[in-house]
Amino acid sequence: MSKGIIFEQLLAEKYMSRCLLLAKNGRYGAPPNPMVGAVIVHGERIIGEGYHARCGEAHAEVSAVNSVKPEDKALLPESTIYVSLEPCAHYGKTPPCAELIIKTGIPRVVVGCVDSFAKVKGKGVSMLRDAGVQVIVGVLEDECRSLNKKFFTFHEKKRPYVTLKWARSADGYIDLIRNDGEAAKLSTPHTMLRVHRLRAEHQAILVGHNTLLLDHPHLNVVHWDGPQPLKCVLGHVPQEELPEGFETFESAETLLASLYERQIQSLLVEGGRKTLQFFIDNGLWDEAHEECSAKVLGSGVEAPEMPLDDCEEEEIWNVTIKHYKNIKQ
Repeated sequence: MSKGIIFEQLLAEKYMSRCLLLAKNGRYGAPPNPMVGAVIVHGERIIGEGYHARCGEAHAEVSAVNSVKPEDKALLPESTIYVSLEPCAHYGKTPPCAELIIKTGIPRVVVGCVDSFAKVKGKGVSMLRDAGVQVIVGVLEDECRSLNKKFFTFHEKKRPYVTLKWARSADGYIDLIRNDGEAAKLSTPHTMLRVHRLRAEHQAILVGHNTLLLDHPHLNVVHWDGPQPLKCVLGHVPQEELPEGFETFESAETLLASLYERQIQSLLVEGGRKTLQFFIDNGLWDEAHEECSAKVLGSGVEAPEMPLDDCEEEEIWNVTIKHYKNIKQ
């Protein structure tokens, strides 16, 4: 590979990395749309950039074009637009971004990954190429797909992206065996921030019937800034026992089908043990977070048993967090 090609590749990755950073600004507002960032470059100077902030508002490409200063507009026919996800080619709440790129005269488009949403799925790339625009696809593709893993899972697997979360004691328990009283406090004030961030990053949250009756959880986002998730309970719950704002589902299948139909792309499962193990045993999960507390309970409710999937560990505020990924799907 020549030095020139390597330099071009490094430049493309540099600007695509910027697209990914911009895209993350839409993590709370963009869903159910994907997070997308766009950068317009003339020579080696960024003349415009943008991201998709909220569903129904301007897409990343539109924001990037609109950000170009009047004195730089004449440079668009000599520029390259980098975008983390394939430009759309259909009319939704906004006009097609591929059409906008063609109209502005931008001759070259670098795309991170193709959009698997049925109304796009290669159509944006085809529209651009048919109009004579040079299109390069696959720059930092894995990173671009990972950014929108919930969006892709929803459209490709026809269900929400499922994240499991629990905390366990040093001797392997998630709670004391009890009929009432408070749950064992295994999370620290610092790791609770992480829990609330996870809640804010998911559109729905689930607990089992027993957890609802024993813990009376609020399942709110309090210690992090972000939207409140839909609160769900698995199992039959009499109406008089169901707290305001909660919805109950007889089975996981009914739950996932309902969330999919309502365009809810992500679900956080917080427990209890029986509910977590059901999702694990049936392969209905995508990632899991296990907080490993230093506390010893002596006895209690055993932590869920995880298969030997891909697992990474990280230390956060002197607490070990195990992060599992379901690689068998």
